[in-house]
Amino acid sequence: MDWLTDLTQWALHVSPFWVYIALLLIAYGENVVPPIPGDLFVVFCGYLAGRGILDLGWVVFLSTVGGAAGFMTMYALGYRIGKAVLDPHRLRWLPKHRIAQVQHWMQRWGYGIVAANRFLSGARSVISLTVGMAHMHPTKTALWASFSALVWTALIAYVGYAVGENWPVVQTYLRLYGWAVLGLLGLLALMVGIRRWLRRQHAHLPQFPKGHD
Repeated sequence: MDWLTDLTQWALHVSPFWVYIALLLIAYGENVVPPIPGDLFVVFCGYLAGRGILDLGWVVFLSTVGGAAGFMTMYALGYRIGKAVLDPHRLRWLPKHRIAQVQHWMQRWGYGIVAANRFLSGARSVISLTVGMAHMHPTKTALWASFSALVWTALIAYVGYAVGENWPVVQTYLRLYGWAVLGLLGLLALMVGIRRWLRRQHAHLPQFPKGHD
């Protein structure tokens, strides 16, 4: 987080043009390199908009464009290399088990998982990559990814705009939200696993012919 502190200090002393460029690049990069805390920088830019340094509309627009472009970059990677993503020697930073979870979600919710991706903290890159692996329609994917980015970034940018000088507190809530989402995803995966196990157990039970009255 030290670099984010330095970045926010830098943003307070440079032309708004360069802050907009940084916002676009960070919004893009966080979808390609997940450890980048792009959401918090969007909140900070919302705060700057509240001070009149930036325009809130441009903050939302650029973070949406950057986020959607980052999503589609990972989509293109998944589309190109396909199931080779599952190779344990490639993209080692990706949790392979989570890709399997996303594949199951896609079978159940289709493009809904793309529309929800920005709200699924910790799974965004995995979702975009897996959607690409499945060769889902690129135009529909881009539209839903843009919609998801627009709603999410508008929400957190407005939070920064509204809370003003207290914007750093949002970091705690974003972290709690991320943990809650990961917990819910883990619980969902556990429930799906139990359900499959019960189905397999039921399938192996002896089937007795029904008697006739």
